Amino acid sequence: MCREPRKIRQLVADLERAGVALASGGNGSHRKFRYPNFPGALILRGQSSDDAQHYQERDIRSAIYKISQ
Repeated sequence: MCREPRKIRQLVADLERAGVALASGGNGSHRKFRYPNFPGALILRGQSSDDAQHYQERDIRSAIYKISQ
């Protein structure tokens, strides 16, 4: 049973719900997100309507987990 990949816009919505803010500095289809207590930045590649890659979903899920602790 395969599930359909989520869209980039869904990952962005998850980050926004977690309180992560869009930061300046992304080029082209790259978006940069920052959170005050999270070291470094999260870079998300792709247009809003693109399917998210497995590693992108994993990285976003991991970052949200670390932020919530």
